[in-house]
Amino acid sequence: MKLEGVHHITAITADAQRNVDFYAGTLGLRLVKKTVNQDQPSVYHLFYADEQGSPGADMTFFEFPDAALGRAGAGMVHRIQWRVGSEEALDFWERRLNDAGAASSRLGSALRFSDPERLEHELVLATVPDQSLIAEHPEVPSELAIQGFEGVRAYTADAERSRDLLENALRFEPIADGWEIRGKSRGGTYAYDSPPAEPGIQGAGTVHHIAWNSNSADHEVWRERAIEHGARPTPVIDRFWFRSIYFREPSGVLFELATPEPGFGVDEDPEHLGESLILPPFLEDRREEIERILTPIQNPREKARA
Repeated sequence: MKLEGVHHITAITADAQRNVDFYAGTLGLRLVKKTVNQDQPSVYHLFYADEQGSPGADMTFFEFPDAALGRAGAGMVHRIQWRVGSEEALDFWERRLNDAGAASSRLGSALRFSDPERLEHELVLATVPDQSLIAEHPEVPSELAIQGFEGVRAYTADAERSRDLLENALRFEPIADGWEIRGKSRGGTYAYDSPPAEPGIQGAGTVHHIAWNSNSADHEVWRERAIEHGARPTPVIDRFWFRSIYFREPSGVLFELATPEPGFGVDEDPEHLGESLILPPFLEDRREEIERILTPIQNPREKARA
């Protein structure tokens, strides 16, 4: 029984349109679900991924309009790592990001950059056999496209306090620079860096949580294992497109275990993912109220195709 790498990563934005422009426009990801925060349905929850909306490529954002910029600190993810397939891909993204006004820095076989709200990303050369999770974009050749998540780096002053939960409860394997979790079809990495002196502030441009991909049949077993090793997980929560369990690991990072089923195609034509506002069934009777609050979004990918 192993987790299948990263399922999704969720962060915070203060400006949904600017967020869509960057992730669906500049980075070439597909907006696969336009919905709302199920716990606070007055704000958007936007999902970007590959063409199929696959776990392993799913970057999501809660929009809290006009939220102040946050700052990553101890107990928070501070860098998201994505895979690309070649040095030529790194060259392409260095040019494309610079042309878009997103300064980047080349560090050997990696390219580091930040989104408009200072959320840090890094493109790294893929060295694993996992399937490439690619979105189609008219300005991004498929052989140069982003291929899904590699993993994340978080801040902690004491990585050892998280070792038992990671290794003995969740079955992460230690590697040279952190840990790897690898299932039958996919893997991902998790690593720590020493935190800055300033405390973290949750806000725009910060990661809210990271979700790991749990096979549906194993979901309750993972929950019990987390409890046995000192975590305090929530009950299984039905998020309609997946089922979730949340808990903080000992260093403070909010973990989620999420199932791959039923997926984003359960309530939307796969050819038209992300084009309409989709609400889970329990919020459908509030659609008129919710639509009055939300600001309409234009998808730059659809404009580029026109």
